[in-house]
Amino acid sequence: MTSPAPINPNDRVVTARDWVGFMAMVVGMFMAILDIQIVASSIAQIQAGISASAEEISWVQTAYLIAEVVMIPLSGWLARVVSTRYLFFASCVTFTLASAACAVSWSIESMIAFRAIQGFLGGAMIPTVFASTYIIFPPRMQASMSVVIGLTATMAPTIGPTLGGWLTETWSWHWLFLVNVVPGAAVATLVWLFGRKDKPQLHMLKGFDMAGIVLVAVFLGALQYVLEEGPGDDWFEDRRIVLVSLISALAGLGFVWRELSAKNPVVDLRAFSDSNFTVGCLYSFIIGIGLYGSVYVIPLYLGRVRGYSALEIGLTMMVTGAFQALSAPLAGNLARHMDLRYMLGLGLALFGGGLWLNSHLTSEWGYWEMFLPQAVRGLSLMFCFVPINAVALGHLPADKVQNASGLYNLMRNLGGAIGLAAINTVLTHRLDLHLGRLSETLTAARGTAQLMLDGLSARLTPLLDGGAERAAMKLLSQLARREAMTMAFGDTLLLMGVVFALGLLLLPLLQPVRHPSAGGGGH
Repeated sequence: MTSPAPINPNDRVVTARDWVGFMAMVVGMFMAILDIQIVASSIAQIQAGISASAEEISWVQTAYLIAEVVMIPLSGWLARVVSTRYLFFASCVTFTLASAACAVSWSIESMIAFRAIQGFLGGAMIPTVFASTYIIFPPRMQASMSVVIGLTATMAPTIGPTLGGWLTETWSWHWLFLVNVVPGAAVATLVWLFGRKDKPQLHMLKGFDMAGIVLVAVFLGALQYVLEEGPGDDWFEDRRIVLVSLISALAGLGFVWRELSAKNPVVDLRAFSDSNFTVGCLYSFIIGIGLYGSVYVIPLYLGRVRGYSALEIGLTMMVTGAFQALSAPLAGNLARHMDLRYMLGLGLALFGGGLWLNSHLTSEWGYWEMFLPQAVRGLSLMFCFVPINAVALGHLPADKVQNASGLYNLMRNLGGAIGLAAINTVLTHRLDLHLGRLSETLTAARGTAQLMLDGLSARLTPLLDGGAERAAMKLLSQLARREAMTMAFGDTLLLMGVVFALGLLLLPLLQPVRHPSAGGGGH
């Protein structure tokens, strides 16, 4: 429980101390979300630095994600037991120390261990900030606070790969982790000094739901493992994936049964009995697919097809972030004057439209061709995020918000994890399909292909004494592969757009909702 709240939520007074403590927490959340993506563009350098194999190095990302996904649903219970301020402080200190430890890792095993600690403790910071918004601020201020939180939560994945690439190119991969040390120490100090003081509820340790914690850890940890490793191991063709999937499914069923029957559940699943919260969580899942999916697919296209460097990819991706920041004040104002269901519909339609525009890409697309689709997507993100936050969390009682916030954030991360696994699978299958079709076309149009080969051979002969014909064949094969890959990226972006179009069908399930700051609030 937090300190005794006034009878009327609108009477809450936000002091200067509250502002300092809360904004420090927002910076902490930014660091935790940023660290999911910051290593994405520098995996090769880390691999060389710690002498890891290609299979092992993916665990630098996987260890963080698994640990974070396990912690997020537990954070609501922990925040009530030890208090929000103590939990955030302890998380931030440990996250910062683990970041420094990652920078001095001497082997792949030590890096994986430190990344897991970093992800586990970083995971506690994210939902704690979401919950604090609705606990500290009166309803009239919550539209503005939703914008701040939304901008932070969606901007971090957008700039993560860019910042990571720049740090690695300018200094070294160690700075991907060292960059957290000074801000981490500052955030921990400010939260300790100025964070809203709420009393720990140590009595909740009685009847401690250890079984629930073990089951949720096994269920989500195994699920994340399957999603990370599945696309590379051809899914259920691999016996290990089948076994871990079975463990995840059984632990998941056990977890649901345990949490619904336990006297003091560690994760209160009864929050899903609120229809708006449930639909809000589904939308959080969809946003996770779009947010993490687009930040993964577009840099991949720019790197593999266009051959862009990490810095060039970053500059291209900055368009999304810039339009996101520009749309933030507009989204905050709209939330006060518009039915949130319509605002959400507008956001989903724009995001889906941006993905549809992007799906028309060719192997020649660069910064300016990418500009409009990215601008539309950046503009739409805040129109999605602000109403979803309010729909899912804005009308819940203060004592329910901490637990519900963990589940809500978990859904966004699961959307990202499941989305990325599906994207990798679709990319592989569509690449094979398009490559097969292009090969057939080249064989059928043998005359045209032969003319092209002859032209390439003629051009290469002065450069290569012998082997010009073989080099021409190789070049033609590379061109076919590039075009097939481009078409596979287009198909994937179109499929993601369809997910957002289908998301519009859920809107009638939402009860009419106005933002708490519009007056009235609630359902």
